[in-house]
Amino acid sequence: MQSKDLAKGVAIGIGIAVMTPLVIAALAPVVKPVARSALKAGVRLYEKGREKAEIIGETLEDITAEVEEELMDSRHHSAEAPAPNTAESTADSKPDPFEDIGNNARH
Repeated sequence: MQSKDLAKGVAIGIGIAVMTPLVIAALAPVVKPVARSALKAGVRLYEKGREKAEIIGETLEDITAEVEEELMDSRHHSAEAPAPNTAESTADSKPDPFEDIGNNARH
């Protein structure tokens, strides 16, 4: 019984080995154009995706440049404005209330 199964398996293997090249040769005219079309579609999708990625990259670069410029402008304007708690502004605007206390004690 095992020898019959073995012979059957060998016969099927030989049949597949002989038929495979024949089937491939028969299907080649049909499979080749389908494969070419699939490859063309894949290449087109890749190119479109690459173009979209470049556009997104350029947009992000533009936004980054605008933000950096705004930050530089805000830093520049804050550097030009006088600081509100400098010694000069305090001395000019309000007299020291404790300054007279020491002078009155001597009199």
